[in-house]
Amino acid sequence: METFNYKLNMYIDSWMGPRDERVQGWLLLDNYPPTFALTVMYLLIVWMGPKYMRHRQPVSCRGLLLVYNLGLTILSFYMFYEMVSAVWHGDYNFFCQDTHSAGETDTKIINVLWWYYFSKLIEFMDTFFFILRKNNHQITFLHIYHHASMLNIWWFVMNWVPCGHSYFGASLNSFIHVLMYSYYGLSAVPALRPYLWWKKYITQVQLIQFFLTMSLTICAVIWPCDFPRGWLYFQIFYVVTLIALFSNFYIQTYKKHLVSQKKEYHQNGSVASLNGHVNGVTPTETITHRKVRGD
Repeated sequence: METFNYKLNMYIDSWMGPRDERVQGWLLLDNYPPTFALTVMYLLIVWMGPKYMRHRQPVSCRGLLLVYNLGLTILSFYMFYEMVSAVWHGDYNFFCQDTHSAGETDTKIINVLWWYYFSKLIEFMDTFFFILRKNNHQITFLHIYHHASMLNIWWFVMNWVPCGHSYFGASLNSFIHVLMYSYYGLSAVPALRPYLWWKKYITQVQLIQFFLTMSLTICAVIWPCDFPRGWLYFQIFYVVTLIALFSNFYIQTYKKHLVSQKKEYHQNGSVASLNGHVNGVTPTETITHRKVRGD
């Protein structure tokens, strides 16, 4: 195994170039196989989990969901606050920042971005809860693609560009996760669901974050600094895939459902189907049309 790790690391280094020495020895970062193996395990559970649960009763997980989602809310807020405060008080250039010129600010960003990378492993639990609760309709291609790819992408980011311009997309995503995980944590308490007004905006702000991230990445291409351009081009490509997938998700979840609501209204004159809340649950949260998590 050590020989395999050594050869793989040599191949990656010959392809990617020298790694950033500031993260040497950090948990999970020295070798790629552990991150890849965890991703393979995740995909195997995604494949085998629903088969295992097929003839079993769903598990509620309500208390665990509350703790898990609120824990990720706190972690996401911590990462967002630390990155924004470090950049605000440091010497970062908003439009393009390299990875070796800001001293202490770079160090702070690297520390926070390691937690951001590690949080992508924690977020595998999103899918495992879907499996245990038998919400298999929520395990979409978008969901699996996003979760599996982010952990691997951020292993490479942490080894080659662990600060500088890498902070922007991560800080925006952390803010979005504050909104998302706070909603899903509080919605585990049925009495609170009628008061959780920000659910319908989550996918919209997710799309906004992708456009903002792509715009600032393009700015770094137009007005370059010493941040590697290859990483900027890759980020633009990856964000385009997310925009396409999330846009399709938004259309399928909201627009088409709205059309079916209007058709139902004209057929039977049902005001309840259009009033936005039925028994404290929005139309997209009903048993037959429960909202699929995009992230």
